Amino acid sequence: MIDIAQDTAGSAIGGRVKGIIPSGVHTTNEARKRLKKRYSMEARFKAYGIGAIALAATFLVLLLYTIVGSGLPAFTYNYVNVPLDLSADKVDPANPSGASYNKIIRDGLKAELPFASDRKNRRVLYSLVSSGANITLEKQVAGDPSMLGDTGPVAIPLSDFADLYVKGLITKKTGIATSGAATVSGTEGQVTVTAEKPEFAAILASLKTYYENETELLAGKIEARGRSKVSVNGKIASLEARLANETDPLVAQRLASEVEVNKAALVKIMSALEKQKADLVTVQDHLASIGTGGTLNANIPSFFIEVNGGTIKAEKVTPTSVSGTAFVPLSTDAAVPAGQWSIEELETPESFRKFSDKEIAYTDYLVSKGMVRNEWNSIFFSSGASREPEMAGIWGAAVGSFWTMLVTLSLSFPIGVSAAIYLEEFAPKNRWTQLIEVNINNLAAVPSIVFGLLGLAVFLNIFGLPRSAPLVGGMVLALMTLPTIIIASRAALQAVPPSIREAALGVGASRLQAVFHHVLPMAMPGILTGTIIGMAQALGETAPLLMIGMVAFIVDIPASPVDPSTVLPVQIFMWADFPEAAFRQKTSAAIMVLLGFLISMNAVAIVLRKRFERRW
Repeated sequence: MIDIAQDTAGSAIGGRVKGIIPSGVHTTNEARKRLKKRYSMEARFKAYGIGAIALAATFLVLLLYTIVGSGLPAFTYNYVNVPLDLSADKVDPANPSGASYNKIIRDGLKAELPFASDRKNRRVLYSLVSSGANITLEKQVAGDPSMLGDTGPVAIPLSDFADLYVKGLITKKTGIATSGAATVSGTEGQVTVTAEKPEFAAILASLKTYYENETELLAGKIEARGRSKVSVNGKIASLEARLANETDPLVAQRLASEVEVNKAALVKIMSALEKQKADLVTVQDHLASIGTGGTLNANIPSFFIEVNGGTIKAEKVTPTSVSGTAFVPLSTDAAVPAGQWSIEELETPESFRKFSDKEIAYTDYLVSKGMVRNEWNSIFFSSGASREPEMAGIWGAAVGSFWTMLVTLSLSFPIGVSAAIYLEEFAPKNRWTQLIEVNINNLAAVPSIVFGLLGLAVFLNIFGLPRSAPLVGGMVLALMTLPTIIIASRAALQAVPPSIREAALGVGASRLQAVFHHVLPMAMPGILTGTIIGMAQALGETAPLLMIGMVAFIVDIPASPVDPSTVLPVQIFMWADFPEAAFRQKTSAAIMVLLGFLISMNAVAIVLRKRFERRW
């Protein structure tokens, strides 16, 4: 009997191991349904888990793609190489800082673009270079005195909008091929280009689309105004009817006042309605005559005619001719053979961007002469905060972050590790230590801005420490990081086997010697891992530092922990609030730098754990 029972049990176990349901087990229909339902639930749960991971990974990739795609252009910058006169007549070798570098740069630009002769055109020309170009040139001369006496080209940073345009981030520029010859009348001022074929149909098509959209928009506005007119008329009629039957003089006075207010509103509606109807008639007239030509404005895409070395902005157009202003003068008014001239469309209308058509034409001229060069953006990594996007950098914030992290580490690491050692190895287990442990765990979950309020109330208002200083920021972040370091250190100490302590005590070591000579070295990898993770968290904090004034606009690079400063997260926060498009790029680029630091710190923590981790 025993052999038979063992054999039967062995067969059942073997069947389960192989995934085969043995005879007599789960043989009823109800049992099979339950088993099938359980396997289905497990499969669904596995699919849900895979889906959740895939969704999280998708969002992460999308986030990184957005940040990297927006930030990469900020790591390079476009400079214009302008021959500058740095002779002794312009720059005194004994006092280089006293020279008028702005005038030197402007004289160099005027020499390269002599057709920008009047004041208005020169103002456009000068706006193509950074307002801080004179400071950059002065630093270059101070760093390289051999430049004095030279008249060769010097790299000058473009303005933020000119840089964005060269990178293709302001408007898309599309070339429209031409197939026939053309004749040109005039080289400067108003110029007319006449083609032997209807080459300008694309411009007329864009103009037609604009007029059609305007017609639809005005028709909608007129319809809305008409409804408002009917509504106000009805309200006036209702008020006048009530006024006619009202006997109370006070109520009658109020009703009469409302009638007057609504009549005034009706007059404004009628005036606006008449103007919109007149505009609609004008637009419809333009649309009806579009086949014979039309006039372009700033609300439609701009068109340039590149012919005979010049650039003409199209203003009036017919199927076979274009008239406009020559932003860049033509070298000659001779006839142009087929394929030797082109039409370029600027997709974004001039009224929708802050970089004018004339600035675009001048920039294209500099690019065509090979004077514009894209280089590594050293300014971004070597300068501090600035109101000008092209002169703003992260170096001041990076140095401020260094001083802040140095103060944080100097305070939080020894205090946190000492507290963990005492609580884990020496403190008696009573209500007081339990209360301390509970409070440490609770402090780890306190919002970071609470620590900022504490720093504002204690460090600034009571102790009078300097506002916006890395010293105060480091002290605040040290308070925030302490619970994380204490908890991680205690976990590392608990992971050391008790036999290590017992062996040390058994050979005559004191309790203090056992902890510091044996237990602490073995727990140090875990302690360092927790400390690095806590420091990485502190490096990315913004809210507590805002409370102690580290959001101030600081231009100078901090030389010590008590100098006014800001940090990388706060710098990112400030740049994100600026309206200039170039600051959006710098925001993403600074985020990439900060993520690089955080990833590096977490990688160091992983390496330390893998390298020094011991398995017991």
